Amino acid sequence: MSEQQTTPDTPLKKLVGEKTAKALAGHLDLHTAGDLIYHFPRRYDERGEHTDIRSLAVGEQVTVLGQVQRTAVRPMRQRRGNLLEVTVGDGSGGQLTLTFFGNQAWRERELKPGRWGMFAGKVTEFRGKRQLNGPEYVLLGESTEGDAAASEEIEEFAGALIPVYPAAAAVPTWVIARCVRVVLDTFTPPEDPLPATVRATRKLVGLGTALHDIHRPASKEALYRARHRLKWDEAFAVQLTLVQRKHRASAAPARPRPARSGGLLDAFDARLPYELTAGQRDVGREIAADLGTGHPMHRLLQGEVGSGKTVVALRAMLQVVDAGGQAALLAPTEVLAAQHHRGMLDLLGPLGRAGELEGDPSGTRVELVTGSLGAAARRRALEEVASGRAGIVLGTHALLYEGVDFADLGLVVVDEQHRFGVEQRDALRAKAGQPPHVLVMTATPIPRTVAMTVYGDLEVSTLSQLPRGRSPIASHVVPAAEKPAFLDRAWRRLREEVAAGHQAYVVCPRIGEAGAGEEEPPADETGRRPPLAVTEVAPLLAEGPLRGLRIGVLHGRLAADEKDAVMRSFAAGELDVLVATTVIEVGVDVPNSTVMVILDADRFGVSQLHQLRGRVGRGTAAGICLLVTEALEGSPARERLDAVASTTDGFKLAELDLEQRREGDVLGAAQSGRRSHLRLLSLLRDADLIRDARAEAIELVSEDPELARHPALAASVAALVDAERAEYLEKG
Repeated sequence: MSEQQTTPDTPLKKLVGEKTAKALAGHLDLHTAGDLIYHFPRRYDERGEHTDIRSLAVGEQVTVLGQVQRTAVRPMRQRRGNLLEVTVGDGSGGQLTLTFFGNQAWRERELKPGRWGMFAGKVTEFRGKRQLNGPEYVLLGESTEGDAAASEEIEEFAGALIPVYPAAAAVPTWVIARCVRVVLDTFTPPEDPLPATVRATRKLVGLGTALHDIHRPASKEALYRARHRLKWDEAFAVQLTLVQRKHRASAAPARPRPARSGGLLDAFDARLPYELTAGQRDVGREIAADLGTGHPMHRLLQGEVGSGKTVVALRAMLQVVDAGGQAALLAPTEVLAAQHHRGMLDLLGPLGRAGELEGDPSGTRVELVTGSLGAAARRRALEEVASGRAGIVLGTHALLYEGVDFADLGLVVVDEQHRFGVEQRDALRAKAGQPPHVLVMTATPIPRTVAMTVYGDLEVSTLSQLPRGRSPIASHVVPAAEKPAFLDRAWRRLREEVAAGHQAYVVCPRIGEAGAGEEEPPADETGRRPPLAVTEVAPLLAEGPLRGLRIGVLHGRLAADEKDAVMRSFAAGELDVLVATTVIEVGVDVPNSTVMVILDADRFGVSQLHQLRGRVGRGTAAGICLLVTEALEGSPARERLDAVASTTDGFKLAELDLEQRREGDVLGAAQSGRRSHLRLLSLLRDADLIRDARAEAIELVSEDPELARHPALAASVAALVDAERAEYLEKG
C-alpha cells in the first residue's frame, strides 16, 4: 500500500477494508480519503489533563479520557451472574462509573487501577451517579486483549495530544484515528489553492502540513497553525463567493431612479406627523444615492423592532414612483402583508388613493396581492399593477405567481429576509425588464461577523435609534415550577393592564388540536410534557384567570380572512387579549398593547423572544414582557431567559444567540440537510480572521474577478461553497 499514492478521491474501501469503509460510509457519510482527511477531530485530550466528567449531560454520546481508580465485582440482584463496576476519574475530582454485565473476569484484569483509557458510550444516571453501560474502550499504553492493535496506534499519542473525532456508536474515535493514520501514510495532498502571496502575507502553513498536523500534531503550536490555516481556507472560500457575487451585481445595468424635488416623496415628508430620527435620515440618504445609480442597489437594512424601518422603505418606494417606476414589498405572511397595506395607506393618506374621491390626483395607488383575494378583487388588483397605476404593490409569495405583471418594477423590498428562499427573490426580480434595486429588511439584529459572512454581498445599513415616543419594555422571568404564586401574579398583572384600558398578548409555542397540519407531539426523552398550545390554553384562560375578558385566538392554521378579522378586531380594541403563536412575531403593530405573557418561554430562541416582546410598548405606555418557564434556576435554558430579561439590546442578544447555536445552523447546514463544509470556522471567535479573509478576497477579485489566474483556488471554492451552500449564503 505504501507504494501506491492516495489522492482525495481514492475510495476508502481500497485503504481500510470493505467492512470498516462500509461503517464509515453508513454512520458518518465518509466515502473517500478526502472525506476522511477533512473529518477533523472535535477536540484533543492529553493524558493527565481532565476532560471535565462533571460537565457530561445525561443522554449524550461521549468519549472520555480517564484513569481507572478502582474496580468492584458484585452479584446482580435480578439475574444470575456478576456486575463489574469500574470507577474512572479525570484529574478534576469528577468520576464516572463504567458498568459491565455478565461474568467478565478478563475485563477486571485488564482495567487495572492507574491505567489510562478512552471510554465511549451513552451517559446514563443511576442513584445520582453518572455512568456508561458497557462502553467501548481502548487502553493507552501496554497492549491489551481487548484491542491490541488500537492500543499500539493510540500509544504514539501517549503524553501528546490525542485526537477525539466526531464518532458513532458503531465507529468509535480510535477506529477513526486508526483509519486516518492508514490514509495519512500514503496521502498526497492536492495542489495548495491559496495564492503564495496570501500564504506569505498572512504567515500560513502549507495545506499538506495543515492536513497532517490537524490529525497528528507534534505540539500545541503545530495544532494551532494547522487549525488557523484550515479556518482561513473556509473563511476565504465564503468571502470570495460573496465578493464575486457583489462584483457581478455591481457590474449589471439598472435603470437609475434619482430623487425628484416637488414629487410624492416631498409631499409625504411634509405630511408626516413626526420628525424622522437622525438615523432614518442618514440611511434614507444612503438608499437615495444607491437608487440614483445605474447599477442595482443590494442593501440590507437592519434595525431593532420599532426603529422605523418601514418608513425608510416607504420613502425609498416613493422615490422610485417619482422616477416613473413601481415598487413591490414581499412579506412572509398574509397578516404582515395586510398590516403593511393598512399602515402605508394610513401614512400616505390621500397620496395613496389616486383615482378615488378623497384621493390626491398627483398621488399613486397602493395594492395588496395575496393568495386569499377573491376572483373579482384579484382581477382588479392585477389590472392596477399591470397598468402601472399601482405604484406600490404589497403581497406575499402570491406576487411571484404567473399572471402578476408589472409595468415597470424598479424596487423590490424584502421584509424579514430569512423567511424567503433565493428562488422566490429571483422570481420577483425576473418580473422586471432590467435588474431592479433590492432592499432587504430585518428586525433581527445581526452580529458583525454574521453580517460579513451571511450578508456579505449586501451593503449594510443599521437603524439603532428608536423613534421618540417609544416606551421602554421591562422583562421578567416567571419561574412557574419553583414559584407557582408568581404565575398567578402574572395573570393579575395582565388584568390590571386591561383594567387600565390596555391590551395583552399571550404567546404559546404550538397551535394544538392535532390534525391536518400538526401531530400531537409526544413527551420527549426526559419525560418533559409537550409544549403548550394556543387552542388548549385559550379556553383554560377564558374559564380561569382571565374569565370575563374578551379573548381572541390567532395562529397559522386559520383561514386568511379569519386571521385578518381577528387582527382587525384586536387593532380596533374589540379584544382585550390575543392568544397566539409566533405568527405575531414580525410586523404586528398595536400601540395599545402593553403586556405580553410568553408561555414555555424556554422553548423559543433568544432572537425570537426579543422579536416577540417588541410587539408591546409601541405606544406611549410602558411595556412589560413576562417569560413563563418551568426551567430550573441554574439550567442553561433559565440562564438564557435571564439574559433576555436583563437587556433590550438586540445586538448583545444576537451575540448570545450565536454563542448558543451551532455554526452550521447559522451558515445553513440545518437548512440544507447536508453535512456542513464549514467545520472549523467560528463566527463568534474568528471575527478578525473573517475580516482579514474578506480584505484579501476584495483585493483578489478586483484583480481577477473570475479567478481565471487561480484555477486551483476556483476549484477549492467550488468544493467548499457548493451550489447549495452558495444559494443559502445568498438568501441569508
